[in-house]
Amino acid sequence: MTELVEHGHLFIGGEWTEPLGTDTIRVVSPHTEQVIGSVPHASRADVDRAVSVARKAFDEGPWPRLSLDERIAVVTRIKDAIAVRHEELARSISSQNGSPYSWSVLAQALGAMMVYDSAIKVAAGYPYEERRQGALGPILVRREPVGVVAAVIPWNVPQFVAAAKLAPALLTGCSVVLKPSPEAPLDSYILADIAREAGLPEGVLSVLPADREVSEYLVGHPGVDKVSFTGSVAAGRRVMEVAARNLTRVTLELGGKSAAVILPDADPAATVAGIVPAAWMNNGQACVAQTRILAPRSRYEEYADAFAAAAGALVVGDPLDPATQLGPLVAQRQQQRSLDYIRIGQEEGAKILTGGGGRPAGLERGWYVEPTLFGDVDNAMRIAREEIFGPVVCLIPYGDEEEALRVANDSEFGLSGSVWTADVEHGVDFARRVRTGTFNVNTFSLDMLGPFGGYKNSGLGREFGPEGLSEYLEHKMIHLPAGA
Repeated sequence: MTELVEHGHLFIGGEWTEPLGTDTIRVVSPHTEQVIGSVPHASRADVDRAVSVARKAFDEGPWPRLSLDERIAVVTRIKDAIAVRHEELARSISSQNGSPYSWSVLAQALGAMMVYDSAIKVAAGYPYEERRQGALGPILVRREPVGVVAAVIPWNVPQFVAAAKLAPALLTGCSVVLKPSPEAPLDSYILADIAREAGLPEGVLSVLPADREVSEYLVGHPGVDKVSFTGSVAAGRRVMEVAARNLTRVTLELGGKSAAVILPDADPAATVAGIVPAAWMNNGQACVAQTRILAPRSRYEEYADAFAAAAGALVVGDPLDPATQLGPLVAQRQQQRSLDYIRIGQEEGAKILTGGGGRPAGLERGWYVEPTLFGDVDNAMRIAREEIFGPVVCLIPYGDEEEALRVANDSEFGLSGSVWTADVEHGVDFARRVRTGTFNVNTFSLDMLGPFGGYKNSGLGREFGPEGLSEYLEHKMIHLPAGA
């Protein structure tokens, strides 16, 4: 039985504060369908208060005026505390969103620690100021913190995404209002406690759990200088629209429908072993999941049998059980969404190779969906074009390599992808031709020292690496007199 976790305060400007509103967010376990916690629902007045203290902290406070080494010291303490409390964070996240505990330990908690560590390395070597010879004389180019950041994070990987936004924002000297999802707000209280103990100055960080209406108010607040958002394409469009009223700059990390392309010379065993965890990762609730698998027609039946067997063998169950490989979806609406797409795929003529029956046997409660693989999928089908965000994957046959490339690129998304081949250099050449922001050759990973982001409807801007750090900096040019 999961212990009931109840919080009565909001974290505003580094202090635990009585909320100005009266609404409450009830957190429900996707495994038991029972309430496991509650937090205050931030109101517009709470947003005003948080932005006000963030504004003061940036305009008048010490944080952006400290040396880089001093800011690195604070962020390092945050990173180290996450490492110490990673099991607590993982349990909290899995209990809220259904992520398998083993995956939460590695990707949710320790993954967040790695984000902070990588950002510290990037920040330490970043050129914040450089002299150049201009066309008319010497110039000085400076990079200065953008100001107050509204960071809106999703429920699927809350600590990892929070780190992707907080680490560069804090290291560059910004102040942040962090807005967790109402489905997964409990772990953000652990993060707030960590940040407070790390010694962030007054006003630099606030944490405001809230729904879409209050999130929109935050995004459109005139006191915010930058919005960093991760979520759906529809929500991203709305964020961009609202932020545009104040010409607030935005970074958007949105959806994906990534293709894993298997070339005819790939090793079948290694390929299936590499793609399965990338296709069904985090219960299919991952924007980078490889949810379109492209297999050559010459070996299609071989791969259909292998992937069906591997997906059917995934251990489905309690997300807090270390043996679980696939947990429940975060909410009943997400369960129903996957079930609707399973129905749509069958109506479109795709063939179920494994799964497709809805709730797995032996699980009487919880928002579970069997790991499902569709075969004989045409890329024009809805199940191949729309982001399902559940454990539903498409196997698409192709003829020659040019057709595989066309199918991989025939998507409104462009976030991730992979190619599997015996010839690594040929795989790299293939990767160069795919229109996505990240790509993999014979592997699946996400390196936090390089840029992450999407083409097309998968977003705007980049996170991680020096490219991600620069999203939190303004660029200033200072003209110098001749001979300076």
